[in-house]
Amino acid sequence: MQNLQVAPVSRSRIISNMPKPYTPEACHQYQTQFDAEVQTVCQQRNAGAIGFCKNVFDRDYKATIGVDFEIERFEILGIPFNFQIWDTAGQEKFKCIASAYYRGAQVIITAFDLGDISTLENTRRWVQDALKENEPDTCSIFLVGTKKDTLSEAELERTEQDAVRLAIDLQAEYWSVSAKTGENVKEFFFRVASLAFEQSMKKELEKNRGNTAQIGVGNLIQLDGNSSDKRENETQLNMNCC
Repeated sequence: MQNLQVAPVSRSRIISNMPKPYTPEACHQYQTQFDAEVQTVCQQRNAGAIGFCKNVFDRDYKATIGVDFEIERFEILGIPFNFQIWDTAGQEKFKCIASAYYRGAQVIITAFDLGDISTLENTRRWVQDALKENEPDTCSIFLVGTKKDTLSEAELERTEQDAVRLAIDLQAEYWSVSAKTGENVKEFFFRVASLAFEQSMKKELEKNRGNTAQIGVGNLIQLDGNSSDKRENETQLNMNCC
């Protein structure tokens, strides 16, 4: 039997502190550190140090046809963490295809064009569609304005006022990014990954309350208990664009 070695996580994907939100006006939690209990559990394993996704901006980017898929690997508090990203098309003709990929999502990201305010209201429908496929209070929602580089400072301020109000209404965290310049892209995904990781750890700890938490080898998080199953710590994330 061949012994497969897992490649180390890139140093650019190592997270040791909770990333800050874009704005305190619309964020899931405003804190500078991970949950204390989560930190304690992660410290039990002495892990060594070890464009977004492709780190490339494509000027000739074609619209997503149905669903695109990526896996991003992070190391958070010394623990390898795999992030499944399902990028669903925003066009109405792909709605039936996209809905199947909403189920079981831990994070919902809905994006709009900062230069086209009419796309902002469309995000409400996308969020509602995604939430229909999931249990209440199981998903973290992020509202993201794209193409930040195309607006003047005054235009951006006016648009973000409307976006923040909608984010608060949707109970979402708001971000503004530019894929062309890369502004806030890395920070945004680090923030999403960190919150998803913390949420996953809290759920595992609560599920195994009373048992000794033990971080397993490689990219497995194992908690001692009655189950012998080993589950890779992966988060599924759904994205759609307007």
